[in-house]
Amino acid sequence: MGLALDEARKAYAVGEVPIGAVLVWEHQIVACAHNMRETWQDATAHAEIIAIREACRILKRWRLTGATLYVTIEPCPMCAGALVMSRIDRLVYGSADYKAGAVESIFNIVQNEALNHRMEVTPGIRAAECSDLMREFFRQRRK
Repeated sequence: MGLALDEARKAYAVGEVPIGAVLVWEHQIVACAHNMRETWQDATAHAEIIAIREACRILKRWRLTGATLYVTIEPCPMCAGALVMSRIDRLVYGSADYKAGAVESIFNIVQNEALNHRMEVTPGIRAAECSDLMREFFRQRRK
């Protein structure tokens, strides 16, 4: 989670919502990413999506079975859907997102019995640090 927080700080530094993600496959870091929506002017440029795309490119496969994704904030519906579709085995995240969370807060896409894949979820890792970074970012934006 420390590397994901480092990625979130990179996003903060360039004016992006500070969310960072790190994808690990078979105990190796494969991809690190942070939000790039504003920079790329791309609604899909969330940290999780970028990390998944990079991992697929590097591993030359779309099925990421055996992978764990570490992300600082609970994934949104788009990202949670991408986690399911890419067959990631485990999600570890920091802080809940009570406005857009799709793992526990509003929806539970990643463990939905109606879908063809479910994953292990470990929430709340370094949650205070993750939420503090978001809170500070938005406090600065309102100034």
